[in-house]
Amino acid sequence: MNPAIRALIVCTNHTQYKSKPLKTGLWLSEATHFYDELSDRNIPYDIVSPSGGPVPIDERSLDLKDNTNDKWYHNPEFRRKLDNSLKPDEVNPDDYQLIYFTGGHGTMWDFPENGKLQQITQRIYENGGMVAAVCHGVAGLLNVKLSDGSTLIDGRQITGFSNMEEKLIRLDEEVPFLLEDELRRRNALYSKSFIPFLPYIEVDERLVTGQNPLSARKVGKKVMEEMYEK
Repeated sequence: MNPAIRALIVCTNHTQYKSKPLKTGLWLSEATHFYDELSDRNIPYDIVSPSGGPVPIDERSLDLKDNTNDKWYHNPEFRRKLDNSLKPDEVNPDDYQLIYFTGGHGTMWDFPENGKLQQITQRIYENGGMVAAVCHGVAGLLNVKLSDGSTLIDGRQITGFSNMEEKLIRLDEEVPFLLEDELRRRNALYSKSFIPFLPYIEVDERLVTGQNPLSARKVGKKVMEEMYEK
């Protein structure tokens, strides 16, 4: 793997649920806990979103008693990149060896059908790079096709936010689809933790996915292990 690694972090722009008045957006720890693992190696990064510009943060995730959230939320460079995220058209995939899809419910609306993000993911993966995602961000992998016409997740070991977790937080009627069901429908080999909301990841060669917000750090650790220690 190229030692001069640069990471591309993908965040949502979407804030609206079907009917609930509360707003969604990026689940903050899914960005901060992941990047905290990369920062130990001083890995440069950029943030991209489907529409570019400011990345909304789900207010329920603004837990600044979480030291990692507090550290990066008050980091000027990190906040500047969140407030001024790149548009997909501004991204050259050849500049990156890693792409990571953060979560938050908004991703269920603006990740799956974004063709440009799919092309970026395909290019990074086929250049020998890593693809990672956590929680609802795994929705960004649903429609990624490789140059041979196959889909990235077909027959691959994958996890992501489970049906049970969605029901337990009572948002299963608010999302456009249930991620677990859709992953299974796309022939992904879906698995999950026996107990909801515990950290859980799946690794399938250069594809690393995490089930829920508490899995973001484990995804970051595993990505760094795969890129530097193998």
